Amino acid sequence: MGVHFFTGFPGFISSQLVRELFNKNYTDHVYAVVYPTELEKAKKESQLIMDSFPGRRISIVEGDITLPQLGIQADRLEAITQSVDVVWHLAAIYDLAVPRAVAWKVNVEGTKMVNEFVGQLPHLQRYMYFSTAYVAGKREGLLLETELIRPDGFKNYYEETKFEAELLVEKIKNHIPTTIIRPGIVRGNSITGETNKFDGPYFFLNMIDTIKFLPFVPYIGKSTALINVVPIDYVIEASAYLCMEEAAEGKTLHLTDPHPHPVLEVYRAMVKEMTDKYPKGRLPLTLTKKCLEIKMIRKKLGVERETLDYLSWNAYFDCKNAREILNKGKIKCPDFIKTIPVMVKFYNKNKHRKEFHIEIK
Repeated sequence: MGVHFFTGFPGFISSQLVRELFNKNYTDHVYAVVYPTELEKAKKESQLIMDSFPGRRISIVEGDITLPQLGIQADRLEAITQSVDVVWHLAAIYDLAVPRAVAWKVNVEGTKMVNEFVGQLPHLQRYMYFSTAYVAGKREGLLLETELIRPDGFKNYYEETKFEAELLVEKIKNHIPTTIIRPGIVRGNSITGETNKFDGPYFFLNMIDTIKFLPFVPYIGKSTALINVVPIDYVIEASAYLCMEEAAEGKTLHLTDPHPHPVLEVYRAMVKEMTDKYPKGRLPLTLTKKCLEIKMIRKKLGVERETLDYLSWNAYFDCKNAREILNKGKIKCPDFIKTIPVMVKFYNKNKHRKEFHIEIK
């Protein structure tokens, strides 16, 4: 049972992953490097987890992934480097509206520093790097796990900086045992609906909730695009399994929905679940984009304008390699439309709580 090291704690994915690793007995000791402003939150979260798993240990280490040696004090560094077997690098800025300089510092410079740290671990068995399927940028058509092709452009700085960061990890894949995970858009738990913030597909729910007083809710644009959304429980179960699976070493794997639905079909199911009526009429995409350029409208609807770029993006993620490995563990991605009712139920229960909503810029 090895010692695991995390960046990105106490974020939703990393916290859930630690629970899963304890639950599966893959580790009994986790180190988490935590930014100073997150220390209190991290201590609370780690105590909650340890209370659920007596005898397991989470050691919080103050640091900063954008600094050499991740900003970890020298007196702690030696013990950590000598004991760590698996590194999980999840720390990143996921906001679609993030300014370039901020995203570059954390996503690219941070990954460079984590790579250097990983390179000096004498007992490393696996480096688990969390990228995103959206490193594809504006490329369309069939997108393969085996490709990392620079696109003609990116839809936002999040995509661009995650592409640049993955390039850095790709370079060390030959001499460091690495698995690159590329999730689709991550949503809440497919069984409980639980999530920690309403972003991604929840922007649609925000908008539907705001305009549902109208005589009818219109469709947005006329898109044939597919939307690739995966539940957090699938990402967690699959990632934990992959970190122990030899076949995943040296691979880049799409944790995406193998049977994605058209975005308009998903929107239709959401409107029906939220209002008990199907959408009617159609608002042109160009007009919607124009409206969302106005900050007051964005804030009122609770929608980031960058979200609309995904409504007309025609791409399909191949996830053959991931499915092949995960089939051995009988791990499958739940169907998005079938689980919209639990998603909406959790949303309706928590939509009045400010901490679930991200600030619309």
